[in-house]
Order: sequence, then C-alpha cells, then structure tokens
Amino acid sequence: MRRREFITLLGGAAAAWPIAARGQSSIPVIGFINGSSATAYAAYVQAFIRGLAETGYTVGENVAIEYRWAEGHYDRVPDMVDDLVRRRVAVLAPNTPAAHAAKRAAGTIPVVFFTGEDPVASGLVASLNRPGGNVTGVTSLFGGLTAKQVGLLRDLVPAATLIGFLVNPRNPITERNVRDALDAAQKLGGKIEIVHASSEAEIDAAFDTLRGIRASALLVQPEAFLINKRIVALAARDALPAMYQTRELVAAGGLMSYGSSGADMYRRMGVYASKVLKGATRPSCRCCSPSNSKWRLICKRRRRSASKSRTGCWRWPTR
Repeated sequence: MRRREFITLLGGAAAAWPIAARGQSSIPVIGFINGSSATAYAAYVQAFIRGLAETGYTVGENVAIEYRWAEGHYDRVPDMVDDLVRRRVAVLAPNTPAAHAAKRAAGTIPVVFFTGEDPVASGLVASLNRPGGNVTGVTSLFGGLTAKQVGLLRDLVPAATLIGFLVNPRNPITERNVRDALDAAQKLGGKIEIVHASSEAEIDAAFDTLRGIRASALLVQPEAFLINKRIVALAARDALPAMYQTRELVAAGGLMSYGSSGADMYRRMGVYASKVLKGATRPSCRCCSPSNSKWRLICKRRRRSASKSRTGCWRWPTR
C-alpha cells in the first residue's frame, strides 16, 4: 500500500477572505474552540501560537485569542461558538466537532478548522480544491486510520485476543470509528470490546471495565477529549499495551501510536489563521512536504516487559 500524505491545507478559488478578518481598528481576536480541556491541549495551544508567530503575530501585541473548552461535553459547543460570533471575533479556529457548529453560525467570519475526519465526506467543505464559502483548514484524516491501527496492534501484540476500544460516545465520528474497528477485528479473527468515556470519571470507570473483561490490549479513539495523559497513566498502571493517535502521547509515557504529530498540525493551523488575518486570498489545495506528512508508527521500548521479535518489532506480555 502506497504511503499517503496526511495533512491537507484546504483552500479554494483566489478570492479574498471576508472583510471581518481584516481592517479592524483594534487588534484582531481569534476564537479558539476545542472539545477537550486547556490542560490536555496545552502543547497544541503553544504550537498554534508558534504558527501565528512564524507569520508575524504575537499574542498580546498584535493578536489576541479567546479560548472555549468543552472538556468532552460537546453539547456545550454551539453556545460557545454563538458567544464568540456575538463578540465578532476575526477568525474562528475550531476542532472537530466544533468545526460544524462554527460553519453553521459563523456568518461572514472566516473559519480555520482542524479536523480528524474527511472534511468533504462530513460536509465541512464542498471539495478540497474549492471548499466554498468562508471555511478552510487542516485535516489529518485520523478518522480513517482505525482499521489500520487495529491491524498494527494485533501485529505488535500478537497474543491480544480481546482488544478494548475506548471511545467518546458524544463525538459524531464515533459511530464510524467503531464500525471500522469491528470490521477490522472480524477480518483478523480477534474481538473488540467497546468502552465509553466522555469525562474524567468515565475514564476511570472504563479502565475498571477493561480489567473486569481482562482486555489484553487497548486502542484509543482518535478524538480530542481522549488525547489525555490520564489514559496513558492508567494503561501503564494496568500494564495494558495501548495504541494512541498521536506521538505526543508516546512522549508522555504511552506505549505506541500510529498517526501524526498533533503539535505540528496545530502549528500549521496557526500559520493558516494568520494568513487569513492578513487578508490572503484563498490558496489552492496544498499538502505538507513528504518529510513531515507521513503517518508513522512510534513505539516506546520497555526494557523490563518487552522482547524484540525476529522482525524487529517489540512484543509486550498480555494478561
């Protein structure tokens, strides 16, 4: 299978962004809306700010950011978006699923999103080359990786007969992710048990369930709230081999990930938002350079509990 590029900066015809993003007498304000929490996304916020700085914007000097955090409660997102629209921010910078609420409510305010799903299939844009309207952004296509992640987890932990799949039931992409995981497990002759979490308390309860069913490995849904170091800590506590969506969670102590650098995607989102603030025309579809745009399998070696196979992969004991 040919390696695929995973980030696309979406653009359209060479038309200027609405005047709402430019020509304001005071410094422009970016409305940053996210389904997770400020603590969980601190590194990504800093990456977004770095992206702004690369193109001449310094927070507190010539740009301001107003943050709204749903903390896994996606029912709060529409009200958060409406509040920012009433405040007439210059740009809305949402992630999935706030991107859909932002598109509906933005009016003439430009929307620069990050999404893990296919923005065309989900209805965010008309096409990658010509998204239409005042919506553009960055996509990682994380949502389409679930089946591949199941296969890699089985390869790396071959004794895993029962894999737990931790999902957030409040995210619109969950139904598709679950379907892909179940289909992949069936083809591989394994079994998937779905466990849910949309709050910190439910994360703890989910791990209680995983222990009770004696899950031998864990796959974590590519989802904003579940980019959570609490999950990494609990998986380590229970010696549960786990697959995450971003390499940042491996750096935080997680065992393995298959995906991209979330920090790099948010940096690019910041660059794109700054270009919109400067009144740039909507560019044609652009892709990341090959050196930074590949999905990668990242594994952390555990000396005490892992042994190397003949293929060079690391194998972890299962329960």
